[in-house]
Amino acid sequence: MKCRDLPTVLVRRRKMSQKKIFLVFVAISTVSLLLHHGGHWSWTFEAFHLGCSALRSHPAPGLKPKHTNVAFLKTHKTASTTMQNLLFRFAERNNLTVALPVQACSHQFCYPRSFTSHFVHPHTLPPNIITSHMRFSKAELQRLMPNDTIYVTILREPSSMFESLFSYYNQYCQSFKRVPNGSLEAFLVEPWRYYRPEEKDSMYARNTLTFDLGGDKDRPATDVVYARAFVAEVERVFSLVMIAEYFDESLVLLRHLLSWDLDDILYVKLNMRTPSSKRSLTPGLPAKIRAWNSLDARLYDHFNASLWRQLSALGPACVAREVRLLRQAQERLMRSCFGGRMPLLRSAAQIKNKDLRPWQPSGKVDIVGYDLPINLSNGFSSQAQELCLKLIMPEVQYTRVLLRSQSLRYRRGFQLRPPQHPLQQPVRSVMPRHPQVHHIQPLHAVPGPASGTGSTSTSQPAAGNQGPITKLGSKSSQTQTS
Repeated sequence: MKCRDLPTVLVRRRKMSQKKIFLVFVAISTVSLLLHHGGHWSWTFEAFHLGCSALRSHPAPGLKPKHTNVAFLKTHKTASTTMQNLLFRFAERNNLTVALPVQACSHQFCYPRSFTSHFVHPHTLPPNIITSHMRFSKAELQRLMPNDTIYVTILREPSSMFESLFSYYNQYCQSFKRVPNGSLEAFLVEPWRYYRPEEKDSMYARNTLTFDLGGDKDRPATDVVYARAFVAEVERVFSLVMIAEYFDESLVLLRHLLSWDLDDILYVKLNMRTPSSKRSLTPGLPAKIRAWNSLDARLYDHFNASLWRQLSALGPACVAREVRLLRQAQERLMRSCFGGRMPLLRSAAQIKNKDLRPWQPSGKVDIVGYDLPINLSNGFSSQAQELCLKLIMPEVQYTRVLLRSQSLRYRRGFQLRPPQHPLQQPVRSVMPRHPQVHHIQPLHAVPGPASGTGSTSTSQPAAGNQGPITKLGSKSSQTQTS
């Protein structure tokens, strides 16, 4: 090597060394990032490692903005409380506003009256998310929610759902209460002997899903035209209809629909009955239940098939892998919250923290919940403790906590607002993103159970079948209660 070439060689070696140092730095930073984001990145990379075309074409979670405007129709006895808790936590993490009921409506939007924006607490306007129990009204929700809101709901197989309804509301629904010995079998032998369509809480005794969706629960099974039109309208309005029996698979579809992350769909099952509060269905009962709830059965069959078509399009292997990753992440979260082991279900009497005691519908039904370890604060940040607490907090208590925090935020924002002329009335198709007071009509609350019969209805459904209904939440001569 010539002496005059030596400087050039040294420069090249120096550049190569700098490049190696840079690459090592990048590698260390990447590993650190992966370790820091643990579950989320392992979810993303492992899912993409499958090589599924459906997943490859979908932007990686975190790259596409999350969709934050969601209306979830919370149906009865369908795992909807678990879903509501998930949405409450998502809203809090992302500083979103959840529409909550006025105090006269308790923790529901004055169910079973058809939903109206007058039922929304003014401190929770304008909302990004709405998820408390209501009787669906498409027109009213479209007035309230942003234009890009995605509508989601959940259904459950009718026979298991009806058994749950019969058990849960046995002391409140007169159609159930008048049955001798509380016998589900006796009710199904002669349902019209006990059922009164115009009675308060009759919506729990027939086609509850149809009623929650704004439909006519007492439409005859022979009216196939109405049934088909109603199913078609539900399909037009709701971008996703989840199925309770396939809750995790439904969450995978929800995650892709909303471009959410793994952490956004973690959950713990809530509002469950003890095995002793459940009854097994004898042969022949499921068929009788489906016949009595024929509209609900048609809804379930249609959207169960629809769910599996969507899962098939995503790719069975991809769905199975995402479900496995979801369950692994949930187990890690629960073990971290419950002292390294899986949580034990406890009766309300066993739960020391009153904020975690689930509401009990009657002495005949035992709803179980969870209690956090006493030593949770050891080594846990206050933020981690709050996450664990909210993860298992029952519906009534969480609604109260959320309303309190949003009211505080509203008052702070209101103090910072510039004064406006009292006659100013801005007209917008989407509600502006600042606190706004709406006039609340006076309501006369009627006490009821916390899980669905906290009715404020002052009118009863009228009997009779008059005219087809094909619009969700449109007026029905039988079931309109407002």
